[in-house]
Order: sequence, then structure tokens, then C-alpha cells
Amino acid sequence: MIRRFVTALSLGLLVVAGASGCGTGAPLSQALVDRAQGQGAAPDLIYVVEIPGFELAEQSVGVVGDEGFGSFYVSPEGGQVELRVDRGTFGDALCAETPLAQAEPGSVVTCDHDEAGWYRSGGDRHEYVAVRGDHLIRIGGRTGEVDRAALKSAVAGARNAVGDGDGAGPSPADGGRPSGPIERGDLPTSGDGAPNNDVGVGG
Repeated sequence: MIRRFVTALSLGLLVVAGASGCGTGAPLSQALVDRAQGQGAAPDLIYVVEIPGFELAEQSVGVVGDEGFGSFYVSPEGGQVELRVDRGTFGDALCAETPLAQAEPGSVVTCDHDEAGWYRSGGDRHEYVAVRGDHLIRIGGRTGEVDRAALKSAVAGARNAVGDGDGAGPSPADGGRPSGPIERGDLPTSGDGAPNNDVGVGG
């Protein structure tokens, strides 16, 4: 299967369609989680964030690279914020050396490290990068469409979506097996538990 991810340049239709998607901060539905995992996204990399004024564009949810995860959040005015989660490390040196995605060519990257992670800006774009264990959470957009405070709040509150809200519980992809015993109506409530096969007079 050829794996691909929708970029901001190809999201013209998603802005309109996504504005009527799930509400801000809503958990990913089981169908979206299953779709991302079916494309190859690792369960521990599937995240959801909250951004005031933005809603998830459900069509954008999918795998990034081999096992990473990505999605876009859009505003009614057409603003776009991109979430990407993948394996990797980060630090002060990498912050300034790593180009900002979709930034103007030659843009100088400036960095500010705070309690939420690394705030990076360059040209007309900015983002926050946070390290969680062995993976990175990146969320960013244009400076005129989303402010730093919103990006910081989103990356600080980012949470794994697998097992969260509608994503919890067994699914058909997992076999859909219930976790507890199946109750039978033909077993007595006392004794050795054998089925009651007694018949009446003349039986």
C-alpha cells in the first residue's frame, strides 16, 4: 500500500468539509482510530489535541511516514493547524537546525525553550515541539491564523487517542470479543451449575 498524508497545500476542500466535523477536543472516533492503524500508524502515536476555534478535519487523519500520525484542525475562517507525531529526539541544537515545514525558503528559525517544549518560528509559520518518551509531538500553523498561546496549550494538553473516549473497548478489528463471561439462561443459580434437564410427569 502506498502511504501518503494530506499536506496543507492540498487541503482546500478540507477547510469547508472539516468545519462541520467533530467538535474541539472531541476524542477520535473508533472508526478514525481504526483507519489510522489500518494505514500503519502506531497506536501510541495516535494523538488528539484541543485548539479553541479549530475543529478536526476528519478526512485528514492518517499515517505519516512508516508509523507516525498526522491530522489537521481547521477554523471557519480557513485557518489550518497541523498535528504530527512520530518517533524521534529533539534538543536545542536540532531546534535551530531543523527547517520549519512549509516555511518560506531561507527563513531563519528562532527557538525558545519553555516548560511545554520548544517554540519555533520562521517566516510566516511557527510551531511547538514536545518530547514524550521516544516520540515527538509537533503542532504548528501560520502566525496570522493561530497564536503561540493556542499552540502551547494544545501541545501541553495533547493526549493519546487510543482508548480515549469513543476509541475505547474492543473493535471488530480486534475480534470484538467481550472481556467478561457470557451469561446463559439455562444454568441454575445454585448447585454444581449443571444444566437443568428435568422433565415433568409423562415427559
